[in-house]
Amino acid sequence: MPQRTDLFLTALAPAIWGSSYIVTTQMLPQDMPLTVAMLRALPAGLILLAWTRVFPPMGWYGRVFILGALNFSIFWAMLFVAAYRLPGGLAATLGAVQPLLVLLLARFALGREMNALGIAAALAGLVGVALLVLGPNVAADPVGILAALAGAASMAAGTVLTRKWQPPVSALSFTAWQLAAGGLLLLPFSLLLEPALPRLTATNIAGFAWLGLIGAALTYFLWFRGIAKFGPATVTAFGFLSPLTAVLLGWALLGQVMTPVQGIGAAIVLASVWMGQRAGRSATEISHKSGIIV
Repeated sequence: MPQRTDLFLTALAPAIWGSSYIVTTQMLPQDMPLTVAMLRALPAGLILLAWTRVFPPMGWYGRVFILGALNFSIFWAMLFVAAYRLPGGLAATLGAVQPLLVLLLARFALGREMNALGIAAALAGLVGVALLVLGPNVAADPVGILAALAGAASMAAGTVLTRKWQPPVSALSFTAWQLAAGGLLLLPFSLLLEPALPRLTATNIAGFAWLGLIGAALTYFLWFRGIAKFGPATVTAFGFLSPLTAVLLGWALLGQVMTPVQGIGAAIVLASVWMGQRAGRSATEISHKSGIIV
């Protein structure tokens, strides 16, 4: 498959993640973040396990549960806490520090070289997201800020370790393991800390199906596949597409206003994604020439 097609499929994952906000707010029961996160991860993971029929070797269970916690349990839990305690724009902007964290963690965990273009792309993306979603009146809740930063750090660590710990199985099986593990870790907390799930409507079921089958199973398969092919530094800039998609969907489906400043932010986001790919490919070539496996 041509490299451009692989890059497009990888970028499709965070673009689809941008639909999570509108699906969650318009189609799902409210104020049940842990339950929603669990139902997004666990059924999708079990379906993929039944499909692939490949289970982790005994020596891999510790790593799988660590990855499941970082990429799903902790990340989604912190994401919802931040969403409930902060304005959406501030939460998205704080979460946009993830590419910078990925570059830093990849330097120490993978020996990946940091270059000026990669750092510039991450900073430009952060500015673009801020212009895209950050409003003038922002209430800064300390717990929400810490949750947003913790979520970004969790996903950044999961992205890097997903590349470092590559089992000899398909990306689909690796995705199934992590989704199932993340969902199992969330299950007891959702049962103990939140009320029982209300009777589901057809709209609720459609929302859960979208988030689980498309927003989790398909997109994370594409995401982990992209990490395996290109490395975390190359794919992480695609994460900026998520808030961009969320804003565009709000404008197209909910009648939200798109301001000129947001248009500038969108252009900066797209430019940062392009810069991030250039920087990632350049770093990969340097690492391969120096004998570093990334």
